[in-house]
Amino acid sequence: MSTAESPDAVTSVRYRDLARLAWRHGRSDLLSGSALGDFTFSDEEAHEGDHGKAEQLSHDLEAMGPTFVKLGQLLSTRYDLLPSAYTTALARLQDEVAPFGFEQVQEIVESELGADLRHLFADFDPEPLAAASLGQVHRATLRNGRDVVVKVQRPGVRDVVRSDMEMLGRLAATADKRTEAGRRYGLEKLLGQFARSLAGELDYRREARNLLKFRDMVKGFDLLLVPKPVSTHTSGRVLTMDYVEGRKVTDVGRLGLLDVDAQPIVEQLFSFYLTMMLDKGVIHADPHPGNLMLTDDGRLALIDFGMVATVSPRLQDHVLKLLLAISDGDGEGTARVLAGMGHPLPDYDAAAFRDDVTHLISEAINAGSDLQVGTVLVELSRLSGSHGLRPPAEMSMIGKALLNLDEATLHLDPDFSPTEALRDNVGKMMAGGLSVSPAGLMAAAVEAKEFTAMLPKRANRILDNLAEGEFHLQVHAIDEERLHTVLQRIANRITFGMVIAATILGAALLARVPGGTRLLGLPVVALVFFLLAVSAGVALTAWIIRTDRKVARTERERRGRQGVV
Repeated sequence: MSTAESPDAVTSVRYRDLARLAWRHGRSDLLSGSALGDFTFSDEEAHEGDHGKAEQLSHDLEAMGPTFVKLGQLLSTRYDLLPSAYTTALARLQDEVAPFGFEQVQEIVESELGADLRHLFADFDPEPLAAASLGQVHRATLRNGRDVVVKVQRPGVRDVVRSDMEMLGRLAATADKRTEAGRRYGLEKLLGQFARSLAGELDYRREARNLLKFRDMVKGFDLLLVPKPVSTHTSGRVLTMDYVEGRKVTDVGRLGLLDVDAQPIVEQLFSFYLTMMLDKGVIHADPHPGNLMLTDDGRLALIDFGMVATVSPRLQDHVLKLLLAISDGDGEGTARVLAGMGHPLPDYDAAAFRDDVTHLISEAINAGSDLQVGTVLVELSRLSGSHGLRPPAEMSMIGKALLNLDEATLHLDPDFSPTEALRDNVGKMMAGGLSVSPAGLMAAAVEAKEFTAMLPKRANRILDNLAEGEFHLQVHAIDEERLHTVLQRIANRITFGMVIAATILGAALLARVPGGTRLLGLPVVALVFFLLAVSAGVALTAWIIRTDRKVARTERERRGRQGVV
């Protein structure tokens, strides 16, 4: 390996590319105090960044490879962090690249599945159906005649992603500690969410499990289809699943839709997504219309389950209440739910937020049948971010999923009313929100048993303490230990200052004493004490400045951790 191709040289180039990206797009504040601060660029590049547009950012991320393409796609769901132009441009990010050779495909498949290609498949098309930055898809036929598609991971992509994530992790940690933007946005936590999502996409066994999970959930919807994976032909880098004959929704024009009874398909699709998110607690995080296919038998197939996120039961309840408040046109209720599920930053303005949310919901309800739930959720996320309220990341993903769902349903059936569908599914959603699993019932029973067993003993102890006058009530209104430390530091500074003042006063009195050894017209003893006092004063001043800066930095970091999602 030449010097130019050494790992250190490659890493240096990646650092420089990332520094240029931050500089060009107006985030030079993230360079200060980090490893990127060593790179400087010309005024032309700075000027270009000042006037750079969202489309340019999209192109720059595409040029930097698969990690940054996926990062851009994730950022396209963070409506609370980025302006509308940027989320729109990043949502269109494509990671289509030139396919890699069939020899490498054959080598990967055979090494992963442990057999020759001719023994695994009766037929394997060397030309890929599609190629992306993480992998590519080939059509094939199993030995039993079953038509399948085989998804093969691009060689070396894991090493590239791992190297990029290590670099981004170091920079995010530094930015969170040393920059205001890092502390405000919580870059390290945001990157952690991205890392988990990307790790799922790189493990095809997880995608196979997602396929099985969604196949189970779609059983009650006869017009929806999820392809079945072939477990014997699947590994971490190879995924084999049923081939679905059909056309992407985006490829079917208005004339083609005349032959399709779209209304029941759209109703089932909308109901399935609500049930999936608010009952089962999972999100198909990438449901854009390109991942929906109309089959030849009049059904809708859902494909590509590499990006799947979970929704906690608590968040499910919040989103359910949020959707119900939106459907009822309750702006103040919507604002209360959002405030309860979000994390306020220091500049959060509750009154202004409530007023803007109320206005937004009023405008949405006035739209009538044109109301799109996904659009409303996206705008609510934007409002939250602009008013200093950081919503959970899952909230933005739900908004993104419903936004893409709105696009697909509008294309299939322009007369479909999401508001009416939402109200029709209220009963089902409430049943999902109020249902309790057998494990939950058992846990509640154990808690009730422990409470019942311990209640008499604890009640007797409280009554005995009250009777004997030994009942104590502790209220942690302030941090006593921190207050004690602050008071001790103040007392030390005052005492030290008084000692210095006394020394200066003593030196002044000694200067008036006649006789003795003199230097510069002053008694040597008085001069020594005076110099000691001055040195001590300078040292005290330096110590105060250093400790105060350290305390201020620690306090900023603490507030940043508390205020970041």
